[in-house]
Amino acid sequence: MALGVEYDGAVFHGFQRQVGVPTVQEALERALSGVADTPVRVAVAGRTDAGVHATGQVVSFRTSAVRSEDSWRRGTNALLRGADGAVGVVWARLVERRFHARFSAVSRRYAYVYLESETAPVLLRGRVTWTRAELDAGAMHRAAQDLLGERDFSAFRAAACDSSTPFRRVDAVSVVRHGKQVVMDIEANAFLQHMVRNLAGCLAHIGRGEADTKLVADLLAAGDRTKAPPTAPPDGLYLTRVTYPDIEVPYRPPPTLLRA
Repeated sequence: MALGVEYDGAVFHGFQRQVGVPTVQEALERALSGVADTPVRVAVAGRTDAGVHATGQVVSFRTSAVRSEDSWRRGTNALLRGADGAVGVVWARLVERRFHARFSAVSRRYAYVYLESETAPVLLRGRVTWTRAELDAGAMHRAAQDLLGERDFSAFRAAACDSSTPFRRVDAVSVVRHGKQVVMDIEANAFLQHMVRNLAGCLAHIGRGEADTKLVADLLAAGDRTKAPPTAPPDGLYLTRVTYPDIEVPYRPPPTLLRA
């Protein structure tokens, strides 16, 4: 089975199961095991960090339990109510046995949302990254185009990143203004740890006029994380879509844009 999952990352210490703290994986597997009446373990398309949200996460699992697609969705959601409504299944689909949420994926898409405001947001607290400064979305967009293609993203990876290679392929990236919200939308074959947040922090640095648009190209060439601006907070980051060659997965934008 494959499931489309959304969650409020502010409630969890990331997706991956950890001892002694609430995680999306723990909540989801507990509910799925209840529906299957047998233990269920899931594979995930992207292991999001603490505080990071998802509108289009995908998980997969194998089970001998026979349930309809609608029963998997509705039954799991009923058992997830104990997670304070912070995680839910959007769709469920029977897939080929060879399907794997992570290894079958060909790309991931993220959005990062900045909100310009004189005061810190209340209703969107934890769901956007607040900035008092007005951001130059045009300059951010122009700088972001230097990310396109397959490149060494050493300057934008976390020190603890365990990937065997710093190379990733960015297929599309844009920065667009929606009222007081400035949104970076980026799609790549895969991402390094903290890569999107590091890119968002760099582009905001440019958007505030603290660096020229050539900063992105310079950092890529240098390959040195210590020369880059600070990592952006997790609050504004959303996993919005995972793409597969054999199944159609809908794009689901950040819900904050409904309030733009």
